[in-house]
Amino acid sequence: MTFTMNDQANVNPASTEANTVRRKLHPLVDLQCDRTWFDELQNRVAKNGPWDDWTLYQLTMEAEQAKRVDSFEQLQCLRTLPSFEPMPHQVDTARKVVHEMGGRAILADEVGLGKTIEAGLVIKEYMVRGLVRKALILVPASLVLQWVRELNSKFGISAVAQKKEHTWQYDVVVASIDTAKRDPHREIILGQDYDMIIIDEAHKLKNKKTTNYQFALQLRKKYCLLLTATPIQNDLDELYNLITLLKPGQLGGQSEFAANFVVDKRLPKNEDQLQDALSTVMIRNRRGDGGISFTKRVVKNIPLELSSEEKALYDAVTAFVRDRYKEDGVDMMSMLPLVTLQREVCSSRDAVFITLVNLFKKTAEDSPIRPKIWELVEFIKQIKANTKAEKVMELIQQINDKVIIFTEYRASQEYLLQFFRSHNILAVPYRGGMNRGKKDWMMDLFRGRAQVLIATEAGGEGINLQFCHNMINFDLPWNPMRVEQRIGRVHRLGQKEDVKIYNLCTLGTIEEHIVNLLHEKINLFELVIGELDHILERFESDAGSIEQQLARMLLESEGDAVHLEQRLSHLGSTLSKLRDETESPETPQGPTILSQMTALGQKVEVRP
Repeated sequence: MTFTMNDQANVNPASTEANTVRRKLHPLVDLQCDRTWFDELQNRVAKNGPWDDWTLYQLTMEAEQAKRVDSFEQLQCLRTLPSFEPMPHQVDTARKVVHEMGGRAILADEVGLGKTIEAGLVIKEYMVRGLVRKALILVPASLVLQWVRELNSKFGISAVAQKKEHTWQYDVVVASIDTAKRDPHREIILGQDYDMIIIDEAHKLKNKKTTNYQFALQLRKKYCLLLTATPIQNDLDELYNLITLLKPGQLGGQSEFAANFVVDKRLPKNEDQLQDALSTVMIRNRRGDGGISFTKRVVKNIPLELSSEEKALYDAVTAFVRDRYKEDGVDMMSMLPLVTLQREVCSSRDAVFITLVNLFKKTAEDSPIRPKIWELVEFIKQIKANTKAEKVMELIQQINDKVIIFTEYRASQEYLLQFFRSHNILAVPYRGGMNRGKKDWMMDLFRGRAQVLIATEAGGEGINLQFCHNMINFDLPWNPMRVEQRIGRVHRLGQKEDVKIYNLCTLGTIEEHIVNLLHEKINLFELVIGELDHILERFESDAGSIEQQLARMLLESEGDAVHLEQRLSHLGSTLSKLRDETESPETPQGPTILSQMTALGQKVEVRP
């Protein structure tokens, strides 16, 4: 029950003095209790009123109960998220960041475990506690709208996407880091104090000499989260740079860090001490074998016979590349663009045509190479149809549902758009060159009206497409990690259907060997997400990237299919062995840098 006190102006000073109780608790501390309210209460009890409204009393009690904190160790924000239930490892991560890391951490969970959700929980918790009001979230341009939607819909945080100069004055702003680092935006941002900074895809800050790193270093912040699935890619210095950005001095100076923890740029020493140091700033949750439900991957390889005209072009390009390789003084790096020609022929005539025209323009007019390039263009003119495009149209009609198609080449993307348009199939493009507004528009069209989204590699970074479960690889990258990143757009937490993956491969070409390598040798499509980066890290440590090794094998085989098959088989066996060692808890060669960090998080159980 509540009652209204008399206005202090009407209280008799003598009466107030009489009802004041004073007690000496300490020579320097007096306890003073004002009991003037007691007479008023006695008076109302005697007259049975007037009393305040019972409904208002109940509301007051409910408000006080809602504000009550049962345990400071628990996340208070969970009570404010009635329509969203985060997973246990996400809650544990947020709790650890808030209570043990002081709001400065690298969230390095393996792909698909929800780093965005963890960051959202942290910022929401600090907001509920009144410790964060102004926050800046820097992400790749393609992810700006996705972050805004997640923060608003899941966490009730009024985040806005940065569009104009005045937007920086809002409390929670999501922006592209490339926009933020340029003037006049840079000057505005560096002139403000932020309660929290969040940077997604933070591995792009690994080089401290870049403008992105220097810009992030100058931001004035109280709390900071860096999100990346790959805090180390090629060098332990990358990890040092990220942690220095987060907590300068945490690992000592650069020379001190190297002396204490580095044997070679990829090989650490004193792993236990390194883990202890990292455990105060980094959390890396990994995948296990059961618990979280992931849908299945259903993979189907579709072999295709090239038309006679397409096969003639492929053979001519292959002969051209081989002849150039045999010339004296030609180094491997200068040959890589020519190897790309062979890959483009397997995609579309349009892709190889543009590369040939550019090569023709760059070649000196008196060069004997020029006529040979033009001969290849004449081969292209003979091709009237695209075998792959016709098969894709057939697949789309069979699927009769939304489909995402990935291609490496912009020219192939444009060709497919025109091809589908001529056959009354509504398709939209998605590529790296589009501005953020157009990317968001294309995504909304695909979510609503369009049946097909045709994405290039650059366009596919970071987007989430769980509402689609059919994917066609029109052509395949030579780097398995990029194939995995494609699949990760649709096969991730939140996907409710089994994901169907169709790989097109042209028989009698290098593409056939690549599909065999990825699918049969290293069983890429069945790997648990997160294992592949460990395998490739070890494989590429000595002999260069996998793309360079494949190109070298192709050139050195000099058209001998049997020799090429043998070398690719050996490469596949090496990768397969590394996969088995990665899956094994103890390996003679020792674990990779990331897999050593077992103390930095928990194993999240995942079942297919």
